[in-house]
Amino acid sequence: MAGSFGWDDAEEIGFQLAEKFPDRNPLEVRFTDLHEWVTQLQGFSDDPKMSNEGKLEAIQMAWLDEYNDRREG
Repeated sequence: MAGSFGWDDAEEIGFQLAEKFPDRNPLEVRFTDLHEWVTQLQGFSDDPKMSNEGKLEAIQMAWLDEYNDRREG
């Protein structure tokens, strides 16, 4: 990956999660697990304590979009 990203980069994180967990339905992931997985992504450079429910929801929805696109394609 060329750069780093943080909590506000939901689209990038959603893409990265879809790459790492291609068969995982994002709607079945607990936010505690989602938080941990995001902070472990290569290139993630934000403060783990700066997440909140709204940011996790945005990431989950971006991941869901990517997940659905891949299943339809």
